[in-house]
Amino acid sequence: MEHLVIIGNGIAGVTLARHIRKKSTSKITIVSSENEYFFSRTALMYVFMGHMKFNHIQSYENGFWKKNNINLVHGLVTAVVPESKEIIIQNNEKIAFEKLVIATGSKSNKFGWPGQDLKGVTGLYHKQDLEALENWAPTTKRAVIVGGGLIGIELAEMLRSRNIPVTFLVREKSFWSGILPLGESQMINRHILEHHIDLRLETNLVEILSDDQGHARAVVTDKGETIDCEIVGLSVGVSPNIDFLKDSGIELGKGVKVNRFFETNIKDIYAIGDCAEQHEAIDLRPSIEAVWYTGRMMGEVLAQTLTGTRTAYKPGHWFNSAKFLDIEYQTYGWVWADAKEYEEQFYWEHQAGKKAIRISFDKKDRTFLGINTFGIRMRHEFFDKVLTSKETVDYVIAHLAKANFDPELFTSHTSEIQKQFSIQFVGVKTT
Repeated sequence: MEHLVIIGNGIAGVTLARHIRKKSTSKITIVSSENEYFFSRTALMYVFMGHMKFNHIQSYENGFWKKNNINLVHGLVTAVVPESKEIIIQNNEKIAFEKLVIATGSKSNKFGWPGQDLKGVTGLYHKQDLEALENWAPTTKRAVIVGGGLIGIELAEMLRSRNIPVTFLVREKSFWSGILPLGESQMINRHILEHHIDLRLETNLVEILSDDQGHARAVVTDKGETIDCEIVGLSVGVSPNIDFLKDSGIELGKGVKVNRFFETNIKDIYAIGDCAEQHEAIDLRPSIEAVWYTGRMMGEVLAQTLTGTRTAYKPGHWFNSAKFLDIEYQTYGWVWADAKEYEEQFYWEHQAGKKAIRISFDKKDRTFLGINTFGIRMRHEFFDKVLTSKETVDYVIAHLAKANFDPELFTSHTSEIQKQFSIQFVGVKTT
């Protein structure tokens, strides 16, 4: 019986195992050092905030794996030996494979700051990060978060939920301005401040200072300021977790290099999820997609190939969602922070400053290219359809009510948005 070994039990690896088991009786082993059982990584913050217990974010009962004949090994993989088709675990145990899938996810970035490895310094990615925050929070008088983006704002919300004062150091002139256009970015700036978070824009970390117990006691910024704190949250992005592969002969870039079928340069070895890097980016997507839903999709696609139906990865239209404190965010298609030469953008913001829409379209033929929404839930299937059929922006504006998840609640905004669009882009029908 063929033995498939999967390194990593995140969304990509677990989805792969489940979908293969539906079609095959092959032996499947999942190896992970983080947690014995799969859990929803995106829900870690809600455990810290008391909305859930950790067992609530484990998507399957513990007996699920044995019932489905999926073997779980709790251990750290230190090496892959393609020549002998083996992986080596920290205790020098060897596991042989016929096929190997690397699905090791990401690790939090560090950039060589003095003090970055002190106690009290953490990212927010692994279960162990959550456990560390739980241990440190009761005695913390102030936390400093370094770096904006989604992880940073999650950390801020988590710590504020326990009434811990938070200082938020953001390198850019405005929050997440590499992704968000200025209007939306400034709206989120205001929202962060409203939540009594000390937002410091254009401010960088220089050093983390230690107490005599090896625990963080303060940070020093490039403004020359020393800020006392007991927790330092690093949210400066993530990188593929691939250090253990450096002597394996597997081709590496920033991640594990793969083709559209997730094949590496070595036969019978594949990579999916956050750690996989496409040789050539697909459309406008990044070559490494560290996104929950794409990890799940990659697992589903590779399962097809490994059960006899060779299938290329075709992820379709880009979309993502997140939450900035109280403001929900969705994006479909492509809306660039700085508009491209071919791109026109329309922006509407509600007077209360908690809802906004930005629509991108082609200057020449008015083809709809993408949308950002804030505080307004839109239907994924609507935008997937209009992007596929290459509808015009005029069609999208005219059908905004149908696109909204709560059309009755959205009605009051629809006419206002249509009117503003009509004024800004003359000659557009709004009925």
